[in-house]
Amino acid sequence: MSESVIILVSSFVFSGFAVALILHLARKKSWYDHINERKIHTGDVPRLGGVGFALVFAVAAFFINFSSTGSYFGLRFLPSLLALILTLIMGVMDDFKPVAPRYKLIAHIFAALCVIIPGYSFHRLLFFNMEGIPFFPVILVVLSFFWLVGLTNAINFIDGSDGLAGGISALVALSYALIFSSMGNTGMVVLFCGSLAAAIGGFLIFNLPIPQAKIFMGDGGAYFLGFVLALLPLVSAEDGGGLPLLYAAALLIIPVFDAISAIWRRIRDKRRIDSPDRSHIHHKLFTLGLNAVGVAGTLYGLQIIISILVFLSVKYQGALSLVFLGAAYLVGISFFSGVHFLNQAALAKRGA
Repeated sequence: MSESVIILVSSFVFSGFAVALILHLARKKSWYDHINERKIHTGDVPRLGGVGFALVFAVAAFFINFSSTGSYFGLRFLPSLLALILTLIMGVMDDFKPVAPRYKLIAHIFAALCVIIPGYSFHRLLFFNMEGIPFFPVILVVLSFFWLVGLTNAINFIDGSDGLAGGISALVALSYALIFSSMGNTGMVVLFCGSLAAAIGGFLIFNLPIPQAKIFMGDGGAYFLGFVLALLPLVSAEDGGGLPLLYAAALLIIPVFDAISAIWRRIRDKRRIDSPDRSHIHHKLFTLGLNAVGVAGTLYGLQIIISILVFLSVKYQGALSLVFLGAAYLVGISFFSGVHFLNQAALAKRGA
């Protein structure tokens, strides 16, 4: 059995054991998820499941990192690993006692700087040469910073239905692995993605059968997933290329669009950006009559379609690449727009 297979299998098995241990401890200590305006579950469901898969992936990433002989990883990547742990710790603190948004933002900014300062960032917006634009490298670094902070919080926004955030994150991680492999990346980054998907899988078995989740990942797990999914395309440039920003954003179109919608909604209504509500994409699908299985299946299906389109956009060059990339954005925009208007009609009908 090869070293890569051992790491993948170990990530899944140890994640399952770790989550089971946390589940036992959470029930014993009554560490249950708090119900608020954003949550839709009822009853006592333990939280902190994200701690299990996050720690297992962090350990796997540590060993994968230091098995590299290149200069792109090793000690250079260590601050990024520490940043992953920081986002996890801040989220776990928030699970136990709500942390003021400004302190969470400060932690996420510091974590992003731990990635940016060692030199990890997007190298391109598209696969076309745009180096003639003034200050373009600086612009990409700034965009990378906001990408890290924004996506860290975006995954937390969609963590509102059984298996949703974990399932979509696992699909994205697998998509990353296929895309990076097709781009000619070495096994290092591909193995990062595979071990992440395997670790999430060890957690997702406790969400079966949907909607009977035995444990939630909590804010710690959601923030961790957001940060690592934002990090992976930045470190994919180990061979000098990397996944461009607009392709990574397309692949993560579900949490990205949901976060943009939430921010716009709260600005429009003159509410705090961090204020919870029941207008996220999964809430709207529930309003349309879907149950937890239907919501997860619908958004999983959307993610698979988007992933295929992004994969094709990376595989092909030139105009055809832009056609598939544009199709990915068009599918995402059409889906979110359609759900929004159907949701508005359903709410109006109920109020009539």
